[in-house]
Amino acid sequence: MIKNAPVFRGVFYFYTMASYIQEVLKELISSNQNISETIFILPSKRAGSFLLKELSTLSDKSIFAPKIYSIEEFTETVSGLHGIDNTTSLFEFYTVYKKLTPNEEQEDFETFITWAQSLIHDFNEIDRYLIDYKNFFDYLADIQDINHWYVKKEKTKLIKNYLAFWHKLPEYYKALANALLANNSGYQGLIYRAASEKIEAYSKTQTRQHVFIGFNALNASEQKIVQYLMEQNLAEIYWDLDEVFLKDRHHDASLFINQYLKNWPIYQQKTPKTGVKEYAKPKEIALTGIPKNIGQAKYLGELLASLDEETLQETAVVLGEEDLLLPILNSLPPNVKDLNITMGFPLKNAPIASLFDKLFQIHQNSAEKFYYKDVISIINHPSLQEFLGVSSSKFIDKIQTENIVNLSETEITAEFSSDEKELIAACFKDWSNNSEIALQSFQQIINFIKTHLKEEKDVLGLEFLYHFHVLFNKLRNLYESYPYLQTIKSLYQFYKEIMSTESLDFQGRPFKGLQLMGMLESRALDFKNIIICSVNEGVLPSGKSGNSFIPYDLKQTYKLPTYKEKDAVYTYHFYRLLQRAENVHLLYNTESSGLNSGEKSRFLTQLEIEKQPAHKLTHTMVSPLVPAIKTQLREVKKTPEIMAQIKALAGYGFSPSALTSYIRNPLDFYRQYILGVRDKEEVEETVAYNTLGTVIHDSLENFYKPLENKFISEEDIKNFKSRINKEVEAQFQKTYGSGPVNRGKNLLIYEVAKRYLTNFLNLELDRLKTDEIKILSIEEKLKQEIEIRELDFPVAIRGKVDRVENTNGITRIIDYKTGKVLQSEVEIVAWEELTSDYKKYGKSFQILAYTSMMEGQKNLELPVEAGIISFKNLKNGFLKFGKKDKPRASSKETAINKETLNAFHLELKKLIIEICNPEIPFREKEI
Repeated sequence: MIKNAPVFRGVFYFYTMASYIQEVLKELISSNQNISETIFILPSKRAGSFLLKELSTLSDKSIFAPKIYSIEEFTETVSGLHGIDNTTSLFEFYTVYKKLTPNEEQEDFETFITWAQSLIHDFNEIDRYLIDYKNFFDYLADIQDINHWYVKKEKTKLIKNYLAFWHKLPEYYKALANALLANNSGYQGLIYRAASEKIEAYSKTQTRQHVFIGFNALNASEQKIVQYLMEQNLAEIYWDLDEVFLKDRHHDASLFINQYLKNWPIYQQKTPKTGVKEYAKPKEIALTGIPKNIGQAKYLGELLASLDEETLQETAVVLGEEDLLLPILNSLPPNVKDLNITMGFPLKNAPIASLFDKLFQIHQNSAEKFYYKDVISIINHPSLQEFLGVSSSKFIDKIQTENIVNLSETEITAEFSSDEKELIAACFKDWSNNSEIALQSFQQIINFIKTHLKEEKDVLGLEFLYHFHVLFNKLRNLYESYPYLQTIKSLYQFYKEIMSTESLDFQGRPFKGLQLMGMLESRALDFKNIIICSVNEGVLPSGKSGNSFIPYDLKQTYKLPTYKEKDAVYTYHFYRLLQRAENVHLLYNTESSGLNSGEKSRFLTQLEIEKQPAHKLTHTMVSPLVPAIKTQLREVKKTPEIMAQIKALAGYGFSPSALTSYIRNPLDFYRQYILGVRDKEEVEETVAYNTLGTVIHDSLENFYKPLENKFISEEDIKNFKSRINKEVEAQFQKTYGSGPVNRGKNLLIYEVAKRYLTNFLNLELDRLKTDEIKILSIEEKLKQEIEIRELDFPVAIRGKVDRVENTNGITRIIDYKTGKVLQSEVEIVAWEELTSDYKKYGKSFQILAYTSMMEGQKNLELPVEAGIISFKNLKNGFLKFGKKDKPRASSKETAINKETLNAFHLELKKLIIEICNPEIPFREKEI
């Protein structure tokens, strides 16, 4: 729901609006021109379709349809050349480049295309504007020479090569043009230039009248063609621009047309076809600021929901940004039953596109093994899940259980059935940096998926698959025709190049229902109701952008289009859409930071400043209606089933870890120990801290276990030190599985483990100089029954103590910690705080719990000492538990006696009673 969302304001008039195409046709019919013998040229094929539709409504008798061309089709007809796409142009250009460049100076194909695309774009501009290429490139080379002028007489080799490149441009241009013309083909600019050169010959073969409709920014070639045909009385051009803009010579909307009216000689003899008077008529124009693109899509859905079917029939939604297409399609309300989408669905947004993209990426760098995340992303891809579901899940479990970081092709394929092996092999076999193998693999994947998809169920999936089949066939044809796509990297670059332009065309009724289109598709079309999205600077108009080698001043000199002219093109399209519209909604993104952000377009400011008297402008800011969400700490009441689980856990024995987990957050205790929910096992790429702790604990257990009930000697410790390397290696292999420990961070952690053990054993040697140490037990499992009269079921605590020793007659209970522990963390002041603050007293609670269990199970002779050895704080040695009377007191009681344990038992019982009380729910703690 959008807050403050206005609907179309004003009245919707339901008489049929006269479009500009309709007005032109009426004029031609009234002048008794033979429409069937007329040739119409329009900016796009879509405009041609609308012309035929309008003609069918105007004609009261059957006639033959006239010939209708888009401007690109017309220039191809005049020139006799067929157009080639940008990809083919690049291949042809590289062929020319190799012929003209000595072998030792040639760049590989991947490097070549980084600059060749911009150069072809410049060639295209030079041809479209009929510029003398030789003089132009000489001028450009001289500019570069001046830019790289410096005091030294001799130029460096780098500068010489750089300047030589600029001097070769005329040669490149001429050779490419000749090569293409020899095959009767050309890029767009070359076709335009050829058409302008052949227009005289073409006109001699024609007697039919040519009518140009809906044009604005004509390049020099188009101007020459139109003017020549007009001079021969073979053509007329109709300018669709309102007098409001024509009279304002400073308005960008009239920039081009005013130039033509002033400069074309033909208009010295005849009156131009202008005279549009629509813009000043009454219009409802709503300017609406909305945060984010998704906000625009949702708001648009609410606008459309308020319209009836008849109004929708005369409504067009124009997208400033094509990325809005999917959000808008997902936001359309139920009343939009008929929809015609002019723009296609980008193939790069198809679900299977990410699978092919990932395969390209993992095969670009040839390696013996594949990274586990890459493997999982492919076998778990939605496009393959239907066929590999069970097998892929089992394989992923194995990867995580065995901690496999890198996998070979053999290891991967071995986990799948014979039916699935073909697909898996195509994905993971060695492509050897060979484009042919890659293309074969992609087609194998497509064929496998195709045979497993059901035609009636997966219509859209099959349609996407077919388009990728065509795309890879196109790449194969390029690979076979030109010997340049030899590496996976070069193939991937061209795959992305083709993908950026490929789209899946929507099927619909072109003249029925809501029209959804881009700005350029709206050329020569008129609608009563207009909604334009993303009317922001950088979108409408597009701003200063362009990939060209030609500097700005040179473009100005030769009258090539700069960003000013490109902005004027957008200005014309924007205002022309508004000319005949009666209800207009202009939406813009109000976000000033982040992706897809920016200020509102200057067009909106111009509308406000240049407001026509009959226009009604409203400016609204809307935002999503976000309800206030109160953050409440969760709680879980103890049901009979939960109480049964708690009693079972109490009988089995609460561990110190479980009890401190409850102290930290009762909800965590509930999840882990009542529900049994554990964190999902993941592949450990870098050795985790708990893994390092396990390695240290298990190594020390293996060293000291044989010494139970024995005194330690220096020879024992020296023996342990000699076994460190072998022991650590064995423990890592047992704990870390197949994870690599011989490189990167893991190697550092591996060395840290050895250093920890070495430092600890050195500490033991220092102690033996003054202390007599007897090992009483290592990693001993303990369990103690706790008598709690308030509970009618047995309760116990259990655990495993790392080490119990006797040092100079004093029993010590020791807990190892691989992290850093300070002395203050094993000291308490008030006993009631022991179960209230996990961070401060969690470690004290644990070591007291171990002491209590030892005393209960082994009948220890009290007093004893208990504490922690921190491997990150070994310089402080054994950190003893201590009881202070005051927080800042310097003295403390470190001996644990019966009184200490009784005080601990009192707090322990309170904690267990709380856990077992059915009236006290598990309440989440605010962390």
